Amino acid sequence: MAYDSTATRARLLAAAYEEFVRVGLAGARVERIATAASANKQAIYAYFGSKEALFDAVLADRLRILADVAPFTPDDLPGYVGALFDALVADPGVQRLSQWKMLEIPEASEGEVDAHVSKAAALADHHGVGMAAATDVMMIVLAAALSWNTTAAKIRNPLDGDAAQRLADHRAAVVGAVAAVADALLSGPPARTDT
Repeated sequence: MAYDSTATRARLLAAAYEEFVRVGLAGARVERIATAASANKQAIYAYFGSKEALFDAVLADRLRILADVAPFTPDDLPGYVGALFDALVADPGVQRLSQWKMLEIPEASEGEVDAHVSKAAALADHHGVGMAAATDVMMIVLAAALSWNTTAAKIRNPLDGDAAQRLADHRAAVVGAVAAVADALLSGPPARTDT
């Protein structure tokens, strides 16, 4: 039977994702990742070079998957934030992985910067606004999409009803907030009225 390096690499990324989500970069152990992936430790170093590089690869892989699930739509920010919100609720590990990244490696990688800048540039181009306004909107979109987590799910008014309804209401609030922000910041300068 031929050795499939693509399958081994995929198993390592999947096992590392679970490990990093659970304990972060500092708490992760190469031995546990290798065992969970049915591989050896040397495979991690051969494919990725270091535990830190493996973390970066896992994050990049998950953000690519997220971008495929929720493609950026500069002409429909409310739709985009709704899709992004849904994807993050469906896979809360991505949000947790991002939180570990911010705690343990606060500097943005070149790939992260490029992803944000390219979205802001597309938004600025589509709406005919400056990069500052587009960047502000993108930061608000990201914060809104990341606003649901297990804490938010548990903080409920007893009159709110069940958890599914609470999630739906929160999603609607996120989409509505982004629509209002986009309308306010991307519609250009307010019209002057001479009195």
